[in-house]
Amino acid sequence: MTNPMNHTKEYRTRRFMNWFPLGLTYATFYMGRYNLNVAGKTMMDYFHLSKGEFGVIATAGFWTYALSVMFNGPLADRIGGKKAILIGAAGASALNLIIGLLFLSGWQTKLILGMSLLYAANQYFQSFGALSVVKVNAPWFHVKERGIFGGIFGIMISSGYFLAMTVGGWILAYLPWYFVFLIPSAAIAAMFAVDFFLVQDTPKAAGFENFNTGDATSNDADRDKPADFNHLLRRVLTNPVIITLAVSEFCTGFVRQGLMLWFVPFLSEVHKIEHGSSLFTLAGSGVTAGGIAGGLLCGYLSDHWFQSRRAPVAFIFYLGQIVSLYILGRTASPLAASFMIGVCCMWIFGVHGMLSGTASMDFGGTKAASTVTGLLDGVQYLASGLTGFFMGSLLDKFGWGAWTWMIMPFSLTGALLMLRLWNETPLKKSPASGQPEEHRPLVEDEA
Repeated sequence: MTNPMNHTKEYRTRRFMNWFPLGLTYATFYMGRYNLNVAGKTMMDYFHLSKGEFGVIATAGFWTYALSVMFNGPLADRIGGKKAILIGAAGASALNLIIGLLFLSGWQTKLILGMSLLYAANQYFQSFGALSVVKVNAPWFHVKERGIFGGIFGIMISSGYFLAMTVGGWILAYLPWYFVFLIPSAAIAAMFAVDFFLVQDTPKAAGFENFNTGDATSNDADRDKPADFNHLLRRVLTNPVIITLAVSEFCTGFVRQGLMLWFVPFLSEVHKIEHGSSLFTLAGSGVTAGGIAGGLLCGYLSDHWFQSRRAPVAFIFYLGQIVSLYILGRTASPLAASFMIGVCCMWIFGVHGMLSGTASMDFGGTKAASTVTGLLDGVQYLASGLTGFFMGSLLDKFGWGAWTWMIMPFSLTGALLMLRLWNETPLKKSPASGQPEEHRPLVEDEA
């Protein structure tokens, strides 16, 4: 067996060749998902849409993603992460191409209904992204390395936001606006080809030995076999730690999309910051830089200061969200507002990467990683849907002064939930027996 904390150079190199293409693929997924966010102000102006009407399109996509990711999580656990990422890439590339070509041809009629359906279909295929990344990487990383992986996961997300927001802003500034759909389509298609040749589901598939990863299913005799769907789902939905994490991710989803869906029109309407300007570039780059900093800091603190516990770090970062959102909503300076977008993203993406990317592997285990990721991501996007038509309608009614005040209560709720999980680990042992006490494996050996 490979020593999980003393990997060979050859193993680490091959692991890099596995997760790095997956990370780039996930980044292009974001480019083909959050292009709607970056084009939101342009679309509202061009087609004379209210914030509530535009929010309907976003909500259709968010809620489709939420339902799809819950279904596709167990599916990815059965078919493997590589097949799942290829399915998602093919579909997302095709849908972005269709949307771009329709706008290129002068599409105007039944726009809200048509875009809602097409964006929802895109989000169905997008839902394979995070599931696949977590599913593939779970067998390659020991639980004590996964805090750092949470940082890597945050970098993947942040790189995707850079492609969507910063590069998307450049596209809108210098090319016809519908290229924010056509260019991501080509990028996702290119990564489909790369993943097809490079990605492997397990170390064994790449010529190495599988090893005990120390997570919730690592001691299962049948951990390398596909899980029984009904048993897997039942065990996930009756685990109190996973349910608490899911409620926390509901809060994260509202905070994350409450910021990301609306900050472009906020900067434009309140601070007169437009695509292609230096301040818009600062804000867009801040999303990336803040996300990377938050992901790495969250992972480092978890592994090195809190013995691989995730909740204490998430608690700190939820509090950081409250402070930074308050400053963002109150500042009258365009420069400060642009800068605070990145600061907010540091706290938000740190939590998101820690819970969806790391805690899901820990408490789901190698065998149920996609199922738990699907549950956490799904409830997150249920909340995200509320930031579409619901928040859009409230912004139409109350204006931007109410924006960040609508978001902060969810950060506070997330922080309080983390207090309940403060000392939780995947296999907590009782002092007397040294055996796992609270968190037995999600999928037991049924032989």
